[in-house]
Amino acid sequence: MAQDRAVRRRAAHLGPEKRRPLILDSALQVYLAHGYRGTSMQAVADAAGVTKPVVYECFKNRDELLLALLGREEQRLFDAVIAALPKTPDFENLETLIGQGLEAFLIAATETPDSWRVVFESSRTSDSPVAKRVRAARETVLGRLRDLVVMYLATTDVEDTERKAPVLAELLASICESCGRMLIVDKQPWTPAELAQYVSRLMTLGVKRA
Repeated sequence: MAQDRAVRRRAAHLGPEKRRPLILDSALQVYLAHGYRGTSMQAVADAAGVTKPVVYECFKNRDELLLALLGREEQRLFDAVIAALPKTPDFENLETLIGQGLEAFLIAATETPDSWRVVFESSRTSDSPVAKRVRAARETVLGRLRDLVVMYLATTDVEDTERKAPVLAELLASICESCGRMLIVDKQPWTPAELAQYVSRLMTLGVKRA
């Protein structure tokens, strides 16, 4: 509690550029608790322990604030996915490739759960500019996993690759999102490695038979 008060005092006396990260930290907590509609400039100011004009010095309106927040959390999640991906993917083994990609995503999600919630749990909130940006962020994060699928199919003798690659890639993206929700929201008793191994085995059986 004393630490929170100290952070708030610092936020009140810093200039706008140094204050912005602290305002974003407070906005993150308000957004996770109350969603888009419940995240007002006043609510963020209250959470940061500053006045509303102080928040407006950093961000001209709510959408600018939330877009900045989303950009930060998207980058954190994307960086975590890239860091967890193997440096040399195994394109000789589809099950290993899917498992590596899924495990990387799940490790990133569980290490940055707040970022995951902002990017993936907020995409259906509204048609606001923020919601549209959320959906774009989702595509950015999942796009790297789709790239792995396309690269794999390009090295195989699979027929009709151009039609099949988007289908397999979209299935993988949807599975990644669902598995992330299982671990972060539903608290299912799996580790990222265990769940990735099990799901990649199931997916590989289906792909090979198709």
